[in-house]
Amino acid sequence: MAWGRANCVGAMAALALSASAAIVRAEPACPSSSAAAVADTIREIFAALSVDDDAGLTRVLAPDFYAFDAGRRFDGPALVALVKSAHKAGKTLVWTVNEPDVHIACDRAWIAYVNRGSVGDAAGSQPVIWQESANLRFEDGRWRIEFLHSNRVTQAP
Repeated sequence: MAWGRANCVGAMAALALSASAAIVRAEPACPSSSAAAVADTIREIFAALSVDDDAGLTRVLAPDFYAFDAGRRFDGPALVALVKSAHKAGKTLVWTVNEPDVHIACDRAWIAYVNRGSVGDAAGSQPVIWQESANLRFEDGRWRIEFLHSNRVTQAP
């Protein structure tokens, strides 16, 4: 009987150790700390917006995404509708990511950058500079944008 009791205690100890090891393994590992991947996610939203690619936007926008742009708050669908409306009116919009300053803390990142682009129509285009920043989170194997802030620069920096 003593052997059975010792065996039971040993089995319980082994079970406890394996359970604690499983808990440690279940914690998510931090994704790669690639600043380029964060900047590329911003480029992806611009590429998708430029061609009204709803599927592309779904890939890069977090479900709770919102933006501050043109003095207003936009959720994802409202921002997409604004850009689509501009396209229907014959406007062309060009956005870029320049001088990205990326900070990553495990599954969270923020980026600040200069967006040197243009706004145009059939009569021509005008260069525009925006100072922008975004917060991103890593989920489902990729960076997704939670928040975007855009501020139009009135004078060249």
